[in-house]
Amino acid sequence: MSAFPISGPTGYGLMSLTARPEPVPRDQAFAAINNAIKDGVTLLNGGEFYGPNFFNPDPTVEKRPLENLKLLQAYFAKYPENRSKVSVCIKGCLGPNGPDCSPEGVKRSIENIASYFPGNKFELFETARMDPKTPVEDFVKACIPFIEKGVIKGISLSEVNANTIRRAAAVYPISCVEIEFSLWSTDIFRNGIMDTCKELNIPIVAYSPLGRGYLTGTINSIDDLPPNDLRRLLDRFASQEAIDANKHLLERIGKLAQKKGCTMAQIALSWVRTFNEYPEKYATVIPIPSASTPERNHENNTHIKLTEQEFEELNKAVQECEIYGERYNAHLAGQLNG
Repeated sequence: MSAFPISGPTGYGLMSLTARPEPVPRDQAFAAINNAIKDGVTLLNGGEFYGPNFFNPDPTVEKRPLENLKLLQAYFAKYPENRSKVSVCIKGCLGPNGPDCSPEGVKRSIENIASYFPGNKFELFETARMDPKTPVEDFVKACIPFIEKGVIKGISLSEVNANTIRRAAAVYPISCVEIEFSLWSTDIFRNGIMDTCKELNIPIVAYSPLGRGYLTGTINSIDDLPPNDLRRLLDRFASQEAIDANKHLLERIGKLAQKKGCTMAQIALSWVRTFNEYPEKYATVIPIPSASTPERNHENNTHIKLTEQEFEELNKAVQECEIYGERYNAHLAGQLNG
């Protein structure tokens, strides 16, 4: 028995299309997805809760968590010929009160997600965060009947620790592990996740490979973020001090981008992809940058070849540039490392 396979140098994270105060216009979103498929992207990554204001703690704000699923439903209704060209991975089991990975929570989430896709089925179901009340073994076991019925083809995990990955894989083959990985988030080398995924032959899906936009060099002030932007809640974006404190890393990225005649985003993504040139040392890594326009999506999918020396220069920059602030904040950190 083997895991449902995923592939491709780059996937497409769909969060930025709908998880914003107002979703991107449908025509623009469709064009971005079409571009991804044209560029050879075969993995689309979405969420059952990727809608306006889902992450906004203000209880008076209207939340529309299902917009991401509604977008995909409308997209495949308009472009049914593209459904077979991609594998869709959807995060679920996360509600306004936190994760629910119980058998009931899994059933509710998978059935809801499937209802938005042709044939009431999709490829990969992923728990967005682990429920501390539910052992990962029980989560995996709850997914298996849906694989047997053909509703899903595989299981993914997100923001879990190395031991949880091992426990899950002992029950059923895991298709991928989604974790934050970028030039300013390299925890997977220190917490055992990279080594564990390499050992178990599980691909790593790298979310926020552009540091939530920071590594593109376009966020110079806290005022560059919209008032209701989720990033304002995160340590690395919560103040001008934080934004300024990490510019030493941007300078190193920018210098190489200028030399290569490309964007800083392309350097950051190419660094992530370059780990795949060393399969004897690292697990397969598939970055899933998000993009709200076809032009930006194409830029992200364009690989810039790094020489061995350039790759090492970036690795040295990562080691030398101490990063100010944690990946999330004290409250949200409680849902990580499950």
